[in-house]
Amino acid sequence: MTAPLLYVCVRPQRAAAVAEWASFRDGLGVGDDDLVHHDLVRDPLPLDLERYAAVVVGGSPFNVTDPDKTDEQQRLERDLERLAATAIEGRTNALFTCFGIGVVTRLLGGAVTLQHPEGTGPADISLTDAGRDDELFGILNPRFEALTAHKEGADSVPPGATLLAENDACPVQAYRAGAGLWATQFHPEPTTDAFVARMRVYRDAGYFDAEAFDEVSAHVRSASVEQPTRLLRSFAARAVAA
Repeated sequence: MTAPLLYVCVRPQRAAAVAEWASFRDGLGVGDDDLVHHDLVRDPLPLDLERYAAVVVGGSPFNVTDPDKTDEQQRLERDLERLAATAIEGRTNALFTCFGIGVVTRLLGGAVTLQHPEGTGPADISLTDAGRDDELFGILNPRFEALTAHKEGADSVPPGATLLAENDACPVQAYRAGAGLWATQFHPEPTTDAFVARMRVYRDAGYFDAEAFDEVSAHVRSASVEQPTRLLRSFAARAVAA
């Protein structure tokens, strides 16, 4: 790889952030030096995005619909919007995940609400016709499992975006916007063991019943997440070829 990829971290919890970086590194199939870690919670977005072949944005306990936001969260969301605009314009390639899809949806004029949450564990995802034809998503099975855990979601695909994946619980699971931005509601990066480790960090954050940790963990470990990993490998290959 001639230029590294950039991982943008939006998790305040350092242990979860480091583990998520490792999950993206392994899912993308790159080495330690090929995925630069940038902590957006503590440092503004780098101005020299052209140094990187592409950008991946991780998840967060933040929500776009949070009623009371700190100055830190508001600045972080503005930086993500700036990154999204850069990718939509085709000046970089970016994959936004989980919390990030909400930021992009709002930027595009779509509605993010609390009406489409999904519990912690595997979800069945279906590609749309556009998803089957998409250069990234087209390599996936028409139906596949992916891991989810979120409290908000989009009511419908935002203006200017193309819906790529959906399910009954959350009608917008993935879309493409502009020349270089893809966004997923599901988490494409963790293995099931990595997801369980993340659950320990967020055990009391309201994503699942803390008393049912063992039961939820067993359900997570029953999932097959090979298809989301293929999506990340496809994204990395596109970055190399660009």
